[in-house]
Amino acid sequence: MNKDNYSMTTEFTLTGFTDRPELQPILFIVFFAVYLITMVGNLGLVVLIYMERRLHTTMYIFLCNLALMDFCCSSTVTPKMLENFFSEDRIISLYGCMAQFYFFCFAETADLILLASMAYDRYAAICSPLQYHTKMSKKLCVQMNAWTYLAGNVHSMIHIGLLFRLTFCSSHEISHFFCDVFPLFRLSCADPFINELIIHIFTGSFLSFTLAIVLISYFYILFTIFKMKSKEGRGKALSTCASHFISVSILYVSLLFVYVQPSSSKEEDKDIPVAVFYTQVIPLLNPFIYSLRNKEVINAVKRIMKNKSQNILKQIPVPATN
Repeated sequence: MNKDNYSMTTEFTLTGFTDRPELQPILFIVFFAVYLITMVGNLGLVVLIYMERRLHTTMYIFLCNLALMDFCCSSTVTPKMLENFFSEDRIISLYGCMAQFYFFCFAETADLILLASMAYDRYAAICSPLQYHTKMSKKLCVQMNAWTYLAGNVHSMIHIGLLFRLTFCSSHEISHFFCDVFPLFRLSCADPFINELIIHIFTGSFLSFTLAIVLISYFYILFTIFKMKSKEGRGKALSTCASHFISVSILYVSLLFVYVQPSSSKEEDKDIPVAVFYTQVIPLLNPFIYSLRNKEVINAVKRIMKNKSQNILKQIPVPATN
């Protein structure tokens, strides 16, 4: 059919979670609270690492960038989602939709590379402690972070460029709470086969490559840990890696479930719960996983709070004695 016979869509409607009005205020309160905690947790971790010089090491530089990407992911999706709880039309423009997916894809791609970089950093620290500063020099750390942002940008631009080759007609309702690619593919009146193929190739490649780095690093880490004679040393090494391994597991499982499984097996009602997990839950949990299980971070918080309290006490005037 000729494209001229279609009324081309320049804006979409995000259906969100539910059409039941009695649930909207409850969902708004829950997700608003999650968003506030996520912002405080991630930005607080960034500020803490910036202020505390003892945390200016490669591990915490990667962690700082991971917190920034979690902040980016949550801020890309959540504000519009919260607005739509009380919006009658729930409209998002075509360009707004593309921008939302761009920043989401950028943040998730960067997350994968940062988690792989952190795994290599842990490998170098535990398996080659005497050569750690050679294997993980500041120059290499800067280069790895630069490649993270470059790869995230290029990956996002590829998918955005391919989305603009599609035409959206007939329906303009996106059965989701944000502009993800697979709900958009369902609305396309052009065949999205090329887009789906590129999604599977690039996402599968990023997931496979970064997961391979993580698994190989942890294979050598565990091999080294079990060779240690000191129980205290084994416990400390395992504790150091536990937080990172938890973050890796929950992110990879959720992304593999959505972006690597065949398109024929995808169902709209399964997309939303998993999407809530990697856009809301993971950015919320990451700063607490790394903070509450990390003695250096906890000690840094205590030092800053102690210094602040001492400064406040110094400013309090002492009453003169006769």
